[in-house]
Amino acid sequence: MRESILEFDHQSLTAIRFGAGKLEQLASLLPRDAKVLLLYGGGSIKRNGVYDQLAMALAGWDWLEFGGVPANPEIEVLDQAKALIRAEGRDFILAVGGGSVIDAAKYLAAAAPYPGEGWDLVCGKVQARQALAIGAVLTLAATGSEANGTAVISRASTQDKLTFRSPLLRPCFAILDPEVLASLPERQLANGVADAFVHACEQYLTYPVGALVQDGCAEGVLRALYQLACRFDERASLWWRQNLMWAANQALSVTLGLGVPHDWATHRIGRTLTALHGIDHGRTLTIVQPSLLREALREKGDKLRQMGRLVFEAPGISAEGVIERIEAMYLRLGMPLRLREAVPDAPQDAAMSALALLRRDGPIRLGEDGIFDEARVERIVRACCR
Repeated sequence: MRESILEFDHQSLTAIRFGAGKLEQLASLLPRDAKVLLLYGGGSIKRNGVYDQLAMALAGWDWLEFGGVPANPEIEVLDQAKALIRAEGRDFILAVGGGSVIDAAKYLAAAAPYPGEGWDLVCGKVQARQALAIGAVLTLAATGSEANGTAVISRASTQDKLTFRSPLLRPCFAILDPEVLASLPERQLANGVADAFVHACEQYLTYPVGALVQDGCAEGVLRALYQLACRFDERASLWWRQNLMWAANQALSVTLGLGVPHDWATHRIGRTLTALHGIDHGRTLTIVQPSLLREALREKGDKLRQMGRLVFEAPGISAEGVIERIEAMYLRLGMPLRLREAVPDAPQDAAMSALALLRRDGPIRLGEDGIFDEARVERIVRACCR
């Protein structure tokens, strides 16, 4: 174990309303004089009854709507919503959906008052200095975006997909009503379990630093998600849905990663697969993570064995054995472990295309302490693109 003195700053700003029927509290959370933009995705909220509940709650408010936010929110689409916000003087964004819609709301909250190009904020050229207020109604549990200030935004014209963050972008409230998950298809629920599992791993599977609370919290979240995967046939139950919703929130609610090393290489590589092949985000993670963990057995072995003992309850299991347990969990969820399982007609040069996209911003150095140099990343990408 490396000696580490934990040090961090933390402020929680999001009011969480969690539980069945909590959507009814929306009207009590909105500022009375808010000029609301209702932001949503492909329209499932109009099929499952959520839109009707929102319209009732918003009666008496000045509100407009913008639908059609894509699964990987693209700036080309979002800038249409930005123009609407400016033209109609909106000052509050109500994001109704999963992580993509909430991330889109964060971009709009920062970009609408910014006089320059919105991509300046995403690429880090400038930092957000002001932002519109955001509220979230979660309809898809996976990313935890409803309780943090981080967003992932794409630019289709250049195949970029970047992360940006600001404490100004944390939603002021989030409604987590597990009843709204009832209409989700199996694929989205499986994606949610895998996405949340990898989020927790990115903050846990590094090296030991003696952070007992952070490790214990991460292990609790990982155990919960493993149980949900093992009991995936119970996904129609309120028990299953509410545990997924809270586990996904906690996996990326900031507290797991306070003061400890982070990895995020699985996400960085996975985003190239989404950009090139349009694969669901959660499925890119299960494609990349096992190969990445095998490449880093030396550095991550101690935490993998700790995970084996305390998450999978398998004392004495090897680091390789833990990776095999993770793979078995993904297979149980119907998730792919190789690129061609998700994209059967993937081109032969898929690995080289992914590497070219990773190289575009300069020399590759990923993972905790930059452990994955270009040669190691190439081995990971080639292994998962077989």
